[in-house]
Amino acid sequence: MASTPLTVIKGDGIGPDIVDAALKVLDALDVDFEREYVEVGQAALDAGQSDPLPKGAVESIERTGLVLKGPVTTPVGEGYSSVNVAMRKQFDLYANVRPTLSLPGTQSRYHDLDIITVRENKGGMYSGEGQTVSADGNRAEALSVVTREQSEQIVRFAFDMARARGRRKVTLAHKANIMKSTSGLFLKVGREIAGEYDDLEYEEVIVDACAMKLVMAPEKFDVIVTTNLFGDIISDLCAGLVGGLGLAPGANIGDDCAMFEAVHGSAPDIAGQGIANPTSVILAAALMLDHLDRGDQAERIRKAVRGAMADHDRTTPDIGGEGSTQCFADAIIERL
Repeated sequence: MASTPLTVIKGDGIGPDIVDAALKVLDALDVDFEREYVEVGQAALDAGQSDPLPKGAVESIERTGLVLKGPVTTPVGEGYSSVNVAMRKQFDLYANVRPTLSLPGTQSRYHDLDIITVRENKGGMYSGEGQTVSADGNRAEALSVVTREQSEQIVRFAFDMARARGRRKVTLAHKANIMKSTSGLFLKVGREIAGEYDDLEYEEVIVDACAMKLVMAPEKFDVIVTTNLFGDIISDLCAGLVGGLGLAPGANIGDDCAMFEAVHGSAPDIAGQGIANPTSVILAAALMLDHLDRGDQAERIRKAVRGAMADHDRTTPDIGGEGSTQCFADAIIERL
């Protein structure tokens, strides 16, 4: 089998450590990737680039169409917008996919959850469009734009993914009772598309009620689809149900490009100490293998992660262990 081109963004802070651990796991699977390493965000500026999303990084991603990414710090200061948001727009990564899967050995309230949050990734309030502050500093505005095209794209993606993965139900979370224009359009489109998938159960829930129900009875959810800002909040809530962001992988998917990443920050307070939990990026690598139709290899990774965590084998301090980033990767590799 020919090698698969892959752009690797190690990121900054704890990023290089945890991405190296994930690459080590992929190497142990004997998965052949032709890697191109690029830097974005603060790491790019530190390397002497003038732009946090340099031309060379853009060209690499356009060439490979596949990215494994660690946490990236957006530089603080005037003129720098979110590098993550910029990449989603640059490569038309319209679907954000965040699985929530219970893992053994964590201090979490729930132990048998399997929820996928599908978030529209480009529009809505989170997009950062139209932000203004009055000259006197007393009034601020931001623009929320929801289009039929974006809504159809993400809702259909959620239903197709649910069908392909053998899921049973899609829940659409909205706030159409108050945000009658933007959320109302998203809900209307969702209802239209749901009618095309009579093999899947469909339900609607107002987003604040969704948050409450996720805390009280999360096992009743399967696939959740929602708009940009709501999806950002709900997916983090779901991560908290199973142990936190250190265990949460994420994917940003478009028609021509897909990026798989840790969803947490760069944790500069523990950078360079070798104690960061690499689980998020290792599970993101498994999502990448799923995307490449290598589901058997992806499941081997997930099974090995579950085994190492169940045995508390060299786990990192954030989940009660005393292991290092690389030692925990070794524990996973021994179980592949």
